[in-house]
Amino acid sequence: MPNKAKVHSRVAPKLHEARPIPVAPCLPEPERRVALCFRLWMRGYKSGDIACWARAWELYCGRFGVPGARRVVGKLSYWVNTLNRATVRGLEVFPESSVAFCRDECLAVAMIAACQHDICPAMRACAFALIESSSSVDRVIDTAQAFAEELAGLQEVLSLGSIVTAPGLVAAEPRASGTLRGRQYAS
Repeated sequence: MPNKAKVHSRVAPKLHEARPIPVAPCLPEPERRVALCFRLWMRGYKSGDIACWARAWELYCGRFGVPGARRVVGKLSYWVNTLNRATVRGLEVFPESSVAFCRDECLAVAMIAACQHDICPAMRACAFALIESSSSVDRVIDTAQAFAEELAGLQEVLSLGSIVTAPGLVAAEPRASGTLRGRQYAS
């Protein structure tokens, strides 16, 4: 494990570079932001690279300013950490530069939309599809609800159309090609 000075010096230049965050034009702005930040936060957990978390921070900071980003990123972190610990199979995310979104990223967006619109069956189905265990569903929903409420408090509301039918996404395994039975996940 590198010492903090080395980690800081390795990450600090990336924070100040003008690096574009990947954009997926197929999703409306609030959903795209949630999906990208979910992806970045999960990639940070998987790789141990805090630069992923810094890019998520920058994305929310650009939208909400520092005070809003601090609240939203705190709730995002707690939700993703809860998901990451509760999952039986491990969560999948596409590479940062991908413009499409995989099954788990779509389920994450759908879960937050379901929380914002108080559609309990959908939020439970998404939670179960992500973690594949009933033992932690309530904890996952609670943390997702906190994140969804924080977003809504900052006028970041996902559309009802973002709530997908979880069984349709669960029916097939995620594929590295980004397709689900011949369709792109990003639709």
